[in-house]
Amino acid sequence: MTSSQRLRIRVRGVVQGVGYRPFVYKLAHARGLEGWVLNDPEGVLVEVEGTEQDLRRFAHELTSEAPPQAVVESVDTEVIEPGAGGTGFVIRHSEHSGRKVTVVPADSYVCADCRAELTDPTDRRYRYPFINCTNCGPRYSIVQGLPYDRAQTTMSAFTMCDLCRGEYEDPLDRRYHAQPNACPACGPELMLVDRTGNRSVGEDALGAAVNALRAGRIVAIKSVGGFHLAVNARDADAVALLRTRKRRDSKPFAVMARDLATVATFADCDQDEAALMASPARPIVLVRKKDSGLPGTIAPRNPNLGVMLPSAPQHHLIVDEPGLDVIVMTSGNISGYPIAYRNDDALAQLFDIADVILYNNRDIEIRVDDSIVRRSKHPGLPAPVVSFIRRARGYAPYPIDVGTELRPLVAYGAELKTTVALTSGSRVYISQHIGDLKNDETFESHRRTARHLAELHDLTPRHAACDLHPQFRATRSVLREQGDEIEQVLQVQHHHAHMASCMAENRLTGDNVVGVVFDGAGYGVDETIWGGEFLLGGYRDVRRVARLRLLPLLGGDQAVREPIRTGFALALDALGDSPTAVAAFPVLAQLDETRRHVFATMRDRGVNAPLTSSMGRLFDAMAALCGICVRAEYEAQGPIEFEGLLGRDLRMSDVDERYGFAVGGSDGAVEIDPRPVVLAMAADLAAGVPLEVISRRFHSGVVDMVVHRCAAIRAAEGAHEVVLSGGVFLNEFLLVNCLVELAEAGFSAYCHRQVPTNDGGIALGQVLVADARLAAL
Repeated sequence: MTSSQRLRIRVRGVVQGVGYRPFVYKLAHARGLEGWVLNDPEGVLVEVEGTEQDLRRFAHELTSEAPPQAVVESVDTEVIEPGAGGTGFVIRHSEHSGRKVTVVPADSYVCADCRAELTDPTDRRYRYPFINCTNCGPRYSIVQGLPYDRAQTTMSAFTMCDLCRGEYEDPLDRRYHAQPNACPACGPELMLVDRTGNRSVGEDALGAAVNALRAGRIVAIKSVGGFHLAVNARDADAVALLRTRKRRDSKPFAVMARDLATVATFADCDQDEAALMASPARPIVLVRKKDSGLPGTIAPRNPNLGVMLPSAPQHHLIVDEPGLDVIVMTSGNISGYPIAYRNDDALAQLFDIADVILYNNRDIEIRVDDSIVRRSKHPGLPAPVVSFIRRARGYAPYPIDVGTELRPLVAYGAELKTTVALTSGSRVYISQHIGDLKNDETFESHRRTARHLAELHDLTPRHAACDLHPQFRATRSVLREQGDEIEQVLQVQHHHAHMASCMAENRLTGDNVVGVVFDGAGYGVDETIWGGEFLLGGYRDVRRVARLRLLPLLGGDQAVREPIRTGFALALDALGDSPTAVAAFPVLAQLDETRRHVFATMRDRGVNAPLTSSMGRLFDAMAALCGICVRAEYEAQGPIEFEGLLGRDLRMSDVDERYGFAVGGSDGAVEIDPRPVVLAMAADLAAGVPLEVISRRFHSGVVDMVVHRCAAIRAAEGAHEVVLSGGVFLNEFLLVNCLVELAEAGFSAYCHRQVPTNDGGIALGQVLVADARLAAL
């Protein structure tokens, strides 16, 4: 007779709210095993008894056969004393005590089973806008605490009917412990109101929204993590109306398409991009748009289009309607403010833009924007690079495991595109994209997100990390808290944090790494504005070994909004005087003689003209000098449109066609001088060289400069690992070709793949730098 054995099994990862307990229940019953399974703050705990062979197979299948939304990080087994026997296998109630280390599941799409029910006239959830099951639906946006049970979500306000309760309590049902489980009889409902106060509910509300879209009107739609503003994407007049009311003349809009077949009518989307678009996270994917199919005003002067598939049931119900197979879906907010996610706020704010508001009575606990990703291919890459432009819905708050134990820390990011990070062991929990902390609403969202993450995971960090800039709101706030809840605050230089972030997600641990960090602006240790930096070191310390030649920002931040100012300053630096600069770059004639005189005086006397080494501002200036963007409506508009001239052709130009930078020395760091690039570009413009060729020569020249500078650092310092970080590396041509050319030059080159290369990744780097400094105390 085969002897019986009993195991205690601890499963960690994304294993709550994803149907993992019923999966374990079915697995145990299929093998005739006895025991129990439950949720607790650490994940899932199992005790199971049976033959050694069956238990071995069972333990293996806990990972190999896990539900589609589960992410099993570890399965630890321990042999224990056998039980009494004959008890069967049951699902026990959740335990709430203990350290919370489980991972909150991200919000997910509408699975195929729910999609089928949604369109089945015989199903009791036919056309129900809140259909979900254990394999899909809202999670992070509605959770209020762990373990993930209904009582700790915003669905606690709804009492399940008998039918829903029966599904919820049946371990063999697809909706067993699906916390948002509901139906038309007991769950949330749609509501709609227009500008005159007319209201409708349920199917009438949905019908009114559809009719508004067909009529070319703007509809605010409450989605999983907040509100969107929507119009019919095939209606050029509706798109123009949205641009006018949102005061957004040029910044690209994202679109939502019915299905992948619809996407193919207006964009080139390869199999891997399609798979990313159709994944449970349902991100916005940047794909190459076709010349025809949708109005060009959706993404003017841009070869790419941000496309997503429906992520919520009501999205399907809208885009399935005839004539509405593609709709613009942009963030539901007033410019400069975070997306609205509370009904009262949406009703108070969004009628400035929307004609009607489609909302519901299921509350959102925490706002979560859409994620934006891009997949880049190049023959010289060992594998395509998937990059986050924005990491939010579908991915947050999944942690990054950095492979080493960290002290309890919270990091508050920078000022723009901010995220929050908290540590737990080797995990760093990264919040969703929060935004720019320039107004009270976004700042309060930043603070609330930090508290929410800490409470969810029962984290009480005594140390905090923030940016070095003394005027950043997060920095000022946390410094005021020092000595209260926070024992010590560590300020981390902006570009060091960028570098450390890329090192962390690639698990680099050395102290002789080259950080190529290109962005728009960051406060330097010398109290000047950095942004075109070559750093050398590791987590604890770095030193600046090269930088871009300093350039004056005429008018400070106004130069960011009017990049023609920076173009004028750059032309003066290269050509010496205003008449020569205007002759070389005719676009500068848009500045009248008085303004040119004032700007030249500001530059010469250093009045309201702070110096910067910013690569982002260099790209601004070059785009302005080509006449591409002299006034920017949105951040990096000029560089985006300058790169846009290349399409998505990532080929480098021939060697003799690349603009070359000069090299000098200053303040102990090598100075990279762009003046020869300016002169070469002026000559090309005078010769009538097409702008797309000029763009390629400039971009290729920057890649060359990066490789040559890294080679020089390696020769002097022996460094062979290079990380690329900073918002300028959102430029696909620059990122991909730097990776390829550095690898060909014998470097181990790394980029971001789990967090954005822009300031959305700063908090991760702040954590690693602060931890290293604490270790050295």
